Amino acid sequence: MTRTMFDKLDEVEARFEEIRRKLADPEVLSDPDRLRELSREEHELEPIVATYRRYKETVKALDEAKQILEEEPDRELRELAEEEIRTLENRLEELTQELKLLLVPKDPQDAKNAIVEIRAGTGGDEAGLFAGDLFRMYSRYAERKGWSIEIMSSHPQDIGGFKEVIFLVRGKNAYGTLKYESGVHRVQRVPVTEASGRIHTSAASVAVLPEAEEVDVHIDPDDLRIDVFRSSGPGGQSVNTTDSAVRITHIPTGIVVTCQDEKSQHKNKAKALRVLRARLYERVLAEQRAKEVETRRSMIRTGDRSAKIRTFNFPQNRVTDHRIGLTLYRLQEILDGDLDELIEQLRLADQAEKLKQL
Repeated sequence: MTRTMFDKLDEVEARFEEIRRKLADPEVLSDPDRLRELSREEHELEPIVATYRRYKETVKALDEAKQILEEEPDRELRELAEEEIRTLENRLEELTQELKLLLVPKDPQDAKNAIVEIRAGTGGDEAGLFAGDLFRMYSRYAERKGWSIEIMSSHPQDIGGFKEVIFLVRGKNAYGTLKYESGVHRVQRVPVTEASGRIHTSAASVAVLPEAEEVDVHIDPDDLRIDVFRSSGPGGQSVNTTDSAVRITHIPTGIVVTCQDEKSQHKNKAKALRVLRARLYERVLAEQRAKEVETRRSMIRTGDRSAKIRTFNFPQNRVTDHRIGLTLYRLQEILDGDLDELIEQLRLADQAEKLKQL
């Protein structure tokens, strides 16, 4: 580890001790907001401090074992010291890696719920069917994680699948887990509409946004144009006799959100505002990431929706993630929601890239 990292660890340890002293102060104990803030910070710093202290204890034990090796004339005791040194050196290496990971800055958005938008791309009806497959895949994955899903807006196709589907995923670290899914997903297979048996390539885009609360993004009502109209189903037929569908246009940015899944105009408006808030929040975050990319070229470009990030090849039973060069030959299991290995490898690659910059 570098001198800068040791300085940072010393600062963290000093801050941790300062917080401990403040938490014993009667004045702090009588202030619930201050107490909650300091307790949260203590909880965040504790794993770093505990690991750093184990690291220093291991360094001290290693120095003592090396001193014994230099000074001890007895052969058996020297052999024991050599074995102890090997054990301590391995432990020190593990603790060093653990400390580096603990020092990687955490994304404050990770703990938020996620709004996932899936849109059919090139490939006509087949792209819409693939969009439906992706929606099912994420729904199954959410079930495995114990998360819940709420459809915010959907535009189904006559033959199945979706032209577009937007849904909210509620659960612990939903955004932090799903953010690696943003990008263009391709599928290579024989479409159900293909009579000659030729393999086609179609695509669907996935955008994962952190759910934004009102405190994250302020929306001026004067900046909104709200239109209401009758809901329509696949093929354009009317499915509602009242003006319950809502279209909200954010005039300064031109962002348009339409929601028509609910029979209540009020509920559709509320859902549309949540989607709009998330898109505006993502816009702010994207601007921040654009600045950061000048100093850190990340392998995992969570906000780059134009990149073809993954291919689902049915004839070869293959799923390939192009960002990290990972290929798995269990396509159906992945489409059934078994995404853990893919997402974990992406997370580790992202972490490794951040460590390089650390």
